[in-house]
Amino acid sequence: MPKIDTNQVAEILKRNDIDPALLRQIIEEMNLAVQPEVDREPEPAVKKQFVILVSDPEGKIASGEFAGWVLQIPEDASVTGALDRVHKAAYEFNTTKKGRMMPAKSVADALENIAAKHFKEQHVWVKTKTPVFVVTTDNAIPMERTAKKSVRGRL
Repeated sequence: MPKIDTNQVAEILKRNDIDPALLRQIIEEMNLAVQPEVDREPEPAVKKQFVILVSDPEGKIASGEFAGWVLQIPEDASVTGALDRVHKAAYEFNTTKKGRMMPAKSVADALENIAAKHFKEQHVWVKTKTPVFVVTTDNAIPMERTAKKSVRGRL
């Protein structure tokens, strides 16, 4: 819908011989309608924490190559509830018209295909729709440098 300035509306009404009292009343109502709401304070931003949801369908978390998704949940929420939040978003999606036609049958389907609004309602934000590789570490830096020396200056 096109927007028009209230001053232009006032000029058009003046040209069409509108009663000045009625004109003033109409302009005041229009100014009140377009005035932004000052009383409402913006909702404070939710502090979030990151969670990595790892896909381990065969139950061999100790070794192997894994893929996972990066999610965000509210800072005060339990990380163990992140998967429940994904399930609830999938249930909500599957009740919609699009969800009945193409339901999410796995966590991967849900994370890759469901719109963000379903996750936002459950207070979970999907940061990677496609799975990323998870690399394990022993969290130690070796004392000796075993990596190849860089070749600087050679081109």
